[in-house]
Amino acid sequence: MIADVPARQRRVLQIVLYINAAMFLVEFGAGLLAGSTALLADSVDMLGDALVYGFSLYVVSRGSVWQARASLLKGTVMAIFGLGVLLEAILKIVRGIVPAAGLMGGIGLLALAANVVCLFLLWRRRGGDINMRSAWLCSRNDVMANAGVLVAAGAVALTGSAWPDIAVGLLIATMFVTSAISIVGEAGRALRPLATP
Repeated sequence: MIADVPARQRRVLQIVLYINAAMFLVEFGAGLLAGSTALLADSVDMLGDALVYGFSLYVVSRGSVWQARASLLKGTVMAIFGLGVLLEAILKIVRGIVPAAGLMGGIGLLALAANVVCLFLLWRRRGGDINMRSAWLCSRNDVMANAGVLVAAGAVALTGSAWPDIAVGLLIATMFVTSAISIVGEAGRALRPLATP
């Protein structure tokens, strides 16, 4: 039973990888069409998740050092995406573009459904090793980000202003950076005893 744990983890990671890769394409295209910071932020997060799930697949049966390194990479990617969203929000403020609320809401709802499926698949594995815990954290963040996109879409529709979209995009960026700090810290603590002779 214990021997097939990596095989079960691998299956779960493959499924969430495919879901995230497909949703990146959908959300990125829709984010460009809608002019939405929140959708673009969420799409880039989907791409980051797909990349780190791929790396997680690589390290799932390679031991704690590789798993900690994978988590370190995940944290770094999350921090970079947080900074990228911040830059995009600044550009939106300068340009003054109001996103298309209907498209934001529709794609946000689709992304929420996809991420709830991922979260459900990873739920039982969240207490396992650092690799699976960090994968679950990525999906949890995605669900919260999707809920934020839906709130932003509703607020943009009600106000006709880009500010709700910008605010949610910045909140998503903050969530990325906060989670990144947590994951990098945990990975560092896991690697520290291994580095001392």
